[in-house]
Amino acid sequence: MQAMIQPDIDIKDSFAIGPWPQMPVGTALRRAAYHRLLLLQGGSGILQVDDHTFPIQGSEIFLIAKGQLFAWQAGSKPDGFELAFGDCFWEKAPASAANCKTVLFNDASAHQRLPLPAPDLASLSDLFTATYSEFIRPAYTNKADALAAYLKIIMIKTANVYAALREGAEDHDRALYGHFLQLVKHQYQEQHEVAGFARQLGITTRKLSDLCRQFSGQGAKEIISEQLITEAKRFLQFSSRPVKEIAFTLNFSTPDQFSHFFKKKTFLSPQQYRERFVNSSM
Repeated sequence: MQAMIQPDIDIKDSFAIGPWPQMPVGTALRRAAYHRLLLLQGGSGILQVDDHTFPIQGSEIFLIAKGQLFAWQAGSKPDGFELAFGDCFWEKAPASAANCKTVLFNDASAHQRLPLPAPDLASLSDLFTATYSEFIRPAYTNKADALAAYLKIIMIKTANVYAALREGAEDHDRALYGHFLQLVKHQYQEQHEVAGFARQLGITTRKLSDLCRQFSGQGAKEIISEQLITEAKRFLQFSSRPVKEIAFTLNFSTPDQFSHFFKKKTFLSPQQYRERFVNSSM
């Protein structure tokens, strides 16, 4: 039976923060009317966001954007803070932090969970604690502005965590791409398929092709083909090997398969290419 979607709770002045385990843990599926940051220092249970479930690991922060569906699984016991704010409250935050909200919440599903290194967890825990202490103080002039200033700092710190994680992921991806190029350079004679290289790298063919497009603008298959064409041209230019022998050396099933591949890439048959090179050298 499909779970009924409940409306979000109404938040006074479009800002609220509270700690677990003092706060109730909502198990009803709700559509967020506010943006949320869930700082989890520990605890247990499972958080559902849209179609994804996240077991609590601790030392992490979750981003839930307005419009997403979310709920805690029954029996969950999170330990940390929930901070919720509306767009109208964010307008009180200094303009210099405007980009942080865009980076974090415009596509929150792409980075729903951010693991926190120990120093970042400690820093954010202190900020959430200070923000909560300010939030529960009796009303005073400009209290909303003070809370908005705390929110700005939290958002900047969180955006910095996200940027560091992206940089680390890009370094890893760049290393995978470099390893792929080395594999192609040394294995082009026996391996022509993207899937074969992806298996050696421990990633999917789609991931490998995405990496190649990210760093070279070409697909993985194109890079493999370019290596084969480069080596084929060298054989045709600087050796007297028959086309048939070159085809088998490059691990093509038949000379016809090699000739078709070569002509498709160069618009010349192997023999035509060899003759043109010889004539141009005379």
